[in-house]
Amino acid sequence: MDESNGQLVRVDRDRLWGTLMRLARIGSYHDAATGLEGVRRLALTDEDAQARRQVIAWMREAGLVVRIDRIGNVYGRRAGTDDDLPCVLMGSHIDTVASGGAFDGTLGVLGGIEVVRTLNDHGVTTLRPVEVGFFTEEEGVRFGTDMLGSAVTAGRLTLDYAHKLTDDHGASVAGELARTGFDGAEPERRPIPFAYIECHIEQGPILAAAGVDVGIVTGVQSISWQRLELRGAAGHAGTTPIEHRQDAGLAAAAVIVEIRRMCESGQFGALRGTVGKLAFEPGQTNVIPAAATMTIDLRVPDDDAMTAAEAHLAAFVAELPDRYGVTGSLERMAKTSVVRFHADVQALLAATAGDLGLPFVKAMSGAGHDAQEIAAICPAAMVFVAGEHGGISHTPREYSNPAACGNGVDLLANAVLRLANNPDAQLAPTS
Repeated sequence: MDESNGQLVRVDRDRLWGTLMRLARIGSYHDAATGLEGVRRLALTDEDAQARRQVIAWMREAGLVVRIDRIGNVYGRRAGTDDDLPCVLMGSHIDTVASGGAFDGTLGVLGGIEVVRTLNDHGVTTLRPVEVGFFTEEEGVRFGTDMLGSAVTAGRLTLDYAHKLTDDHGASVAGELARTGFDGAEPERRPIPFAYIECHIEQGPILAAAGVDVGIVTGVQSISWQRLELRGAAGHAGTTPIEHRQDAGLAAAAVIVEIRRMCESGQFGALRGTVGKLAFEPGQTNVIPAAATMTIDLRVPDDDAMTAAEAHLAAFVAELPDRYGVTGSLERMAKTSVVRFHADVQALLAATAGDLGLPFVKAMSGAGHDAQEIAAICPAAMVFVAGEHGGISHTPREYSNPAACGNGVDLLANAVLRLANNPDAQLAPTS
């Protein structure tokens, strides 16, 4: 709501959809499994750099002043009438997984630009400056640490640590920032915003099951990423007796089955576990695997349950030599604790949804988001947008319809407008 005249603003849905579809062409690929066009823009690849340049062009066309920091995070700023006040920040990411769709992350970034365009269209000024940002390597697919850019700007990870991360081919974050031209000069620890709101597709079935287009996110569950390396011994598949084998492949299978058992047991709460990457050495049909490397993704909305699950997994790996003659080494890739979003920002979103006539549900996010990092430095919350096909994501089947996207960005726009006209020194802290 524009506090000066009490009117609600509505975004241009066709314009929003048009930018979503245009950005989806950058990194587009044909997915043979689904027959659909997917999006592949891993962080700091040429495709990501091209998409970054396009988004920056749209920011500048909307009158935003753009800056880039030393981890490659990009911010566009719209001045306020009191430009010295802390800003209201919107944001997300534009990098994707290798088999991505057109909406994950990009809806929050392009939706933020559409909010600015809408304020411009209506001649609306705000007391506070408004910013739109996108963060580097949110997905964690290329360099192994998710929410990388937002974690650095929030102070959870150091710039030096982030710069030294490498991909599977040995390319470093620092080197790829320089190669693509996104090694900015601005300090990575950004000025503290007044508040942050991220609009994002749900990536799950809760909103669709409730028959609503939008949701208000209460927080994000704990996430643990680990890499497990197993070492056994190679041998001939035909001549080595079963009882004499040190089969790293068998040990890997046992770990996968145990993770599923942990999830189904109820012992660790609503645990979700996934082995998303698995590779054998030497990788030959007639040779017993001498080694196996896998990634393990554990998620649960309770920190104590996560601690217990990690301890159980470590104990299970420690028993592999006795069971299979295979040694195991766990390495933590990333871990985040449960994050609860700011109660006042959630309440503001709920009131704004009511004024817009948008029914909503509240939900905790099962996926990680930049908002959980920014919540460490300022009041933060999220708007979810319903997806179709059960809310499926990280696949070309990912789809949120134009009406749902428009409703989500309408909610974002009016909540941001209210926050940007709030003269209070700060929002009240919440536990």
